[in-house]
Parts: sequence; C-alpha cells; structure tokens
Amino acid sequence: MEADSFRGHPKWEEWNRAAAGTFWDVLGCTIETVNDRQVVVSFEIQRHHLNLIGIVHGGVYASVIDSAMGMLAMIAKPEASVVTTNLNMNYVAKAGQGRITTTAELLHSSRKSITAQAFSRLEDGTLCAFGTGTFRVT
Repeated sequence: MEADSFRGHPKWEEWNRAAAGTFWDVLGCTIETVNDRQVVVSFEIQRHHLNLIGIVHGGVYASVIDSAMGMLAMIAKPEASVVTTNLNMNYVAKAGQGRITTTAELLHSSRKSITAQAFSRLEDGTLCAFGTGTFRVT
C-alpha cells in the first residue's frame, strides 16, 4: 500500500492523532511511501536538527530510523503493540543542509518479534546513517 492507501489503514487516524504534538511532530518528518515491507520518510534539515558543530545530530538519525522501522513494525502487527528492544546505529557521513530520506525495510517477522533495517541518505544518495532494530510484539 502506498502512502495514500496507507491513510485507509484501520489505525491511520489513531496513529495520526497520537503523533500530534509528539517528538515525531517536532522532527518534522513526512511519510513518503508505505507498504507491507517498506516505509520511506523524509525531512528537510532545520536548525533544530543540528548539533553544536552544525551537522545533523546523531540522535535525530537514531530517532528517525527507529521511528520509520517502528512504523513498519506497527504495520506488520496492527493488532498488537510493538516496542523497540534493540537499536544499532552506524554514522558514516555528515550533513548540515538539504533533505534526508530514510528508508526502512522489513527483514524478519515472527509471532513475538520483528527485525528491520533503515538507511538515511541525502538527496544525492550519500549514505549518512544506517541502523537495525528489533521490536517486541506484545
């Protein structure tokens, strides 16, 4: 399902309402694409995303990557709650301006856990950060 059809997801309105005023809202991410195996989100780098040396703070990448993978886990298990149990991050290039696009992909899904990976890139394709995450299904 693409982002437009995702809006027809049974929990879309609930998730959308829950996101208002939260950290996701502060990050300023836009959902670009959603389907059963992939979530793509993006954000335009703003001053509040930067650390003291003028590049995107590692915590921003971690939050966006975790959130994109978490959204994918929620789609995979809409009847359950999912929580992050493990997040591994790798930072490989700096960015201080432009648009960051993060693509999360489902790697494994079982009755009690979901594993995903995500990559954050600049518009020119430069890989800035990537991570893997494991989510517990409750």
